[in-house]
Amino acid sequence: MNKQRNKDYRQRIDKALATPKLQDALHKFGDAYMASRDNAFAGHDFEAMRQEIAAMKDGVREKHTELLQQFIQNAKSAGTTIYLAKTAEDANNYIAELAKKKGAKLAVKSKSMASEETHLNVALEKAGTRALETDLGEWIIQLAGQRPSHMVLPAIHMFKEDVAELFSKQTGRQEPAEIEHLVQVAREQLRQGYLDAEIGITGANIAVAETGGIALVTNEGNARLVSTLPKVHVVLVGIEKLVPTLEDAAKIIRMLPKNATGQLLTSYVTWIRGAVPCADEEKELHIVLLDNGRSALAESPQCQDALRCIRCGACANVCPVYQTVGGHVFGHIYIGAIGIILTAFFHGLDNAAEIVRACIGCRSCVSICPSNIDLEKIILSLRETIGEEEGIGAGKTLVFRKVMRNRKLFHSLLRAASLLQKPVTRGERTIRHLPLFFSPLTEWRTLPAVADKPLRDVFSQQPQQVAKPRYRVALFGGCANDFLYPELGLDLITVMNALDVEVYYPQKQNCCGVPALYSGDKETAVELAKQNVDAMLEGNPDFVLTTCPTCTMALQRDFVEHLKDNPAWAAKAEQLAEITIDAAGFIVNQLDGAEVFAELASSEKVTYHDSCHLKRGAGVWKEPRQLIETAGHDLVEMAHADRCCGFGGSYSLTSHPDIAKNILKDKLNDIAASGASCVAMDCPGCMMQIRGGLEKEGSQVRTQHTIELLAEALRNKK
Repeated sequence: MNKQRNKDYRQRIDKALATPKLQDALHKFGDAYMASRDNAFAGHDFEAMRQEIAAMKDGVREKHTELLQQFIQNAKSAGTTIYLAKTAEDANNYIAELAKKKGAKLAVKSKSMASEETHLNVALEKAGTRALETDLGEWIIQLAGQRPSHMVLPAIHMFKEDVAELFSKQTGRQEPAEIEHLVQVAREQLRQGYLDAEIGITGANIAVAETGGIALVTNEGNARLVSTLPKVHVVLVGIEKLVPTLEDAAKIIRMLPKNATGQLLTSYVTWIRGAVPCADEEKELHIVLLDNGRSALAESPQCQDALRCIRCGACANVCPVYQTVGGHVFGHIYIGAIGIILTAFFHGLDNAAEIVRACIGCRSCVSICPSNIDLEKIILSLRETIGEEEGIGAGKTLVFRKVMRNRKLFHSLLRAASLLQKPVTRGERTIRHLPLFFSPLTEWRTLPAVADKPLRDVFSQQPQQVAKPRYRVALFGGCANDFLYPELGLDLITVMNALDVEVYYPQKQNCCGVPALYSGDKETAVELAKQNVDAMLEGNPDFVLTTCPTCTMALQRDFVEHLKDNPAWAAKAEQLAEITIDAAGFIVNQLDGAEVFAELASSEKVTYHDSCHLKRGAGVWKEPRQLIETAGHDLVEMAHADRCCGFGGSYSLTSHPDIAKNILKDKLNDIAASGASCVAMDCPGCMMQIRGGLEKEGSQVRTQHTIELLAEALRNKK
């Protein structure tokens, strides 16, 4: 790891966290965006729409050379000059030389992330051409000397008072901080530029192969002025913006505004093919097709799906990390989850490394992506690459490769920890304060103590009386259920036995490997996958149950991915994946067993927190709610029920506890606002985070796993 780079990044995080006004603005925007988006998609099948776009964009990638040549031929036939730019420098040189040739003193620009990517404005200035941004947000940040903090809303991090101050410096008079007035000031200041400029520069949302034309999707009229008034129009567009037909372009236009800004349609959709007429004067259209790492991205089996992106920016809108630190921290040029990937290929791993690690892996971006890109999966592959390039640190290397792979050693050390912790637990199951340099870990939450006896040691002590079992299932406990919350495993036995299901605990199971995988150590994750596949299949269970959704994802998805190219292991990994299911989903969908928990003697007001990997990974969110209500509880929905709690495993412990603390604060506020006396969830990691935060606040709200609530219901019925 580059220590200086990491230190600089930490300072940027600290600065962002010290600006609560920024977080408040981004949260309000995120809430308003989701409400507008829901309205925009009413009556539409989002899943079908995004599957259609994903298939179309994959087809473009596979036939890219053919489609590119078709676009070039058709564009030239319409009178367009085409230039293929291999690199950012190549693109900048072409445009700067064109400006010199035309004697251009001023170039007006509409919004273009591709020009931000290449730093075109700097290149133009060096060539003697002043670049004037005419998009309101882009002009604001140009005046501020900043870069965009969002791909669609570049100045979202700024407030009207900040803008009024900038505009006052520009106009030489005191401008009031009133939005309508500031917009009018911008119009007045920018209007002459369209008339004076010799060159107009735009990006493009779409390039259509069958016509050789482009489409611009905008909310301000500036793009039309930029593309029509100057005698020379330059389009800088990434080669991934190609689509085969106008019909395919329409698919993107139907999706883009809804997912980007929650609009049914943007104010302007502009189609340009060939040079736009300019009275009686000759007009030129130059299209610069930019590669700059896109071909390399297309060749990467792990990352190539990122080329499906239509640049809606929604992955940032719903990202808890973005909402906490903003785009100037969680981004380089491109922002959010897609920005992490594009940065790695367009600007290098060194610029991407810190934001790769800053991703918490909550999959919010995956659920909202209009092109169905598994962004989390790609980011994990980049973590692996960075781990190979830079290492994962001596401490993690020791823990993962020398300790965790050796199950007996790993579990022996955990048992030893239950004894060594006695001075700080003081006989409690909770660690409220840690000494010395460990103290930050318990400043804003308590931590669970390691149990005196793990689940694997007490499991067989709970008698199971199931005369004729419907199923015999194996429990994959995971580290937290096994060593922190063994009572949860015992409650699972109670619940399953009531449903005529017998449970056993394979003793050779180990950590699911997710901590190693998320740290970039895939080698350890693969070794642990092999250990667990053998351990869980050994007893030939009908199903494998989990109480932790992160473990669910590991068994259902990661093990298959890790072992797919290994003939000795691939089939076994797929077999395990097919029979793995989370406990709540098993009860509702396999057993149809919700009614067993009916008629609870006394109900409780319960709210529910959706664990990230359960809802957005395993696709389970209705089932726990059904079980809670059937058990007689009064279920009240909290706001943002599926927003991440900030745990993320080592993310909240060693990697980014400062960001995790702020994300948790949002969750605790939502729990308190629900008025519930209990918050339920289906993830031991979330239990650790939320229970710890509530206890540190002195809250009386209980934190329970859904399985624990069901076991309570059974005991109350007796």
